[in-house]
Amino acid sequence: MQTSQIRSRARLLLPLTLLIVASLACSLFGGDPPPAPTPVPPVDPPVQPPSSGAIRSLQDVQSATIQIEAQGTFIDPEFGLLVNAAGRGSGFIIDPSGIAVTNNHVVTGAALLQVWVGGESQPRNARILGVSECSDLAVIDIEGDGYPFLEWHSGDVGVGFEIYAAGYPLGDPEFTLTKGIIAKADASGETSWASVDGVLMHDAVTNPGNSGGPLVSEDGKVVAVNYAGSSVTDQYFSIKAETAIPIINRLQSGEDVNSIGINGVAVRNEDGSITGIWVSSVASGSAADQAGVSAGDILTTMEGLVLATDGTMSAYCDILRTHSAGDTLSIEILRWASGEYLAGQLNGRPLEVAFSFENQLGEQVADTPSNGAAGTYSGYSQVTDDFGAIVVEVPVEWSEVDGRPWVDGGEVIGSSIYASADIDGFLSTWNEPGLIFNVSDDLARLGGYIQLLDIITEGFTDACKFDGRYDYEDPFYRGKYDLYTNCGGPGGAWFIVLTAVPNDNSNAFLILVEVQILSDADLDALDRILNTFDVVGALP
Repeated sequence: MQTSQIRSRARLLLPLTLLIVASLACSLFGGDPPPAPTPVPPVDPPVQPPSSGAIRSLQDVQSATIQIEAQGTFIDPEFGLLVNAAGRGSGFIIDPSGIAVTNNHVVTGAALLQVWVGGESQPRNARILGVSECSDLAVIDIEGDGYPFLEWHSGDVGVGFEIYAAGYPLGDPEFTLTKGIIAKADASGETSWASVDGVLMHDAVTNPGNSGGPLVSEDGKVVAVNYAGSSVTDQYFSIKAETAIPIINRLQSGEDVNSIGINGVAVRNEDGSITGIWVSSVASGSAADQAGVSAGDILTTMEGLVLATDGTMSAYCDILRTHSAGDTLSIEILRWASGEYLAGQLNGRPLEVAFSFENQLGEQVADTPSNGAAGTYSGYSQVTDDFGAIVVEVPVEWSEVDGRPWVDGGEVIGSSIYASADIDGFLSTWNEPGLIFNVSDDLARLGGYIQLLDIITEGFTDACKFDGRYDYEDPFYRGKYDLYTNCGGPGGAWFIVLTAVPNDNSNAFLILVEVQILSDADLDALDRILNTFDVVGALP
């Protein structure tokens, strides 16, 4: 078969690729921790807010531009678990009471926000009032009162209009201001972390840490909100004031807009068979949190629609924009850490494992494993066939592994993996748990998955009790399985025979999985096998 036919599970194809249309302009949750402002001894009296009033000149923009540090625990698709991480972004004050604007990706999911106002050496606490994941906007409230603030530019902004990008790039406590012009007045705002209507493209240089800062005119009025940039192409992007203002007004009132409470980014695996929204953090009490979404999950589908196939948040945000905040929405999740697939609803049914033999059959199997394991195995390891075409995870106790090809009538028809603590005992008795995993693209010989299941299970009723034939489906494969009990006599082994085909191309290949079960530990192993069996290379 051709490698283009191979449908692979994301957890087996590390690393994930971030699909970023333009690089994030924020120094958040990755790389080295940003430098902290130089500490100074507390002053007496305490630092006072800058003088209140609207900014009237470019020289005074600094006094209303803020640096934000978001502290929390995040799971980054590139760097993994980041405990008590601190990332930096920018923002700007729009009201003397301390109301400020920044980007959603700067603050969502943080446990603590601290803000430096106008270059102050001592931080102030702040709280989130509202966020919009899709518009990448957030409004926060800084403790205190009497702040200087920026006003919005009200005139036309066209190509060639002079602008200045203000903020605190690279986590540095020193304020920067870069000059440029508008290069495109209506650029695409689709990125891997937002889906924004109304974006300006300009050439005023921004860097990570500028996220959420203001793009201002020569008289210090806010033209747009900085949110993205690419130093490779010298193209930088900001959210138009006319687009941002209506959303900011709603956020300021405490309303979240087009948000389920995640800090997410579009990702995909190498062959594009898995796409979705990687969840770096979840806001406590949000719809995502109540549904059971966790940091490190990949949101793969919503309302049955596969997400991020084009590498952006567009589909995800279109769904949110066509539903109300309280609507019940179906979701499917790939839990990266465990390889589980979960299904549930936002504002409805909590997430649960989409398919689990252990949950379905566990109460009917004896608690004490015949192989001596005390209810569970010590761990799992990934094994492959001799051709590197198929992979699966099995208990480490199943140390005998045979990856010779699948042979029928003296002809090689595919790949095969046998695994057990004692393969001979597994194949010749009902007293040893183990696995057979075969894959073939010789459909003319084997027929469909139902025909293959009939062939494999012919004669099983002589030694076992037939329990029934059931449907099987996961995000990649669908088929049927036969369950046999009392193999070898009353209270004897259970035997599962599963045949399946890929969801996206049922003519690509046939899968056969056979597992012998004697204990609860073996049921755990069965679920692990079903979550990890995969085709990753060309079949022999």
